[in-house]
Amino acid sequence: MSRSLKKGPYINPKILKKVSNLRAGDKTVIKVWDRACVISPEMVGFTFGVYNGKVHIPVKVIENMVGHRLGEFSPTRKFTGHGGRMAKELAIEAAQKEAETVKKAKEQASSEKK
Repeated sequence: MSRSLKKGPYINPKILKKVSNLRAGDKTVIKVWDRACVISPEMVGFTFGVYNGKVHIPVKVIENMVGHRLGEFSPTRKFTGHGGRMAKELAIEAAQKEAETVKKAKEQASSEKK
């Protein structure tokens, strides 16, 4: 369910105060733990360090992000990939083939220089 129109969007006043104290285009990262805070037009152009439970992930706010929440741009889970043993074996084979092609290319380049 979305928030009531009567209440308006949830914007943390402390975050707005931090944004108003900075100049436009300032490169400093504003650390934020409030992932539920809605991005307002005043926040465009600033970089926020949004906490994901482990580290602060830098999020550069652009115009298309207005109306979304800060937490949407800071994933909390690390995707390791689908598949089990078979997917790992395929990945290892692909890496070996790539290493072989790079090695052959280096050998050809060195033989051409001589």
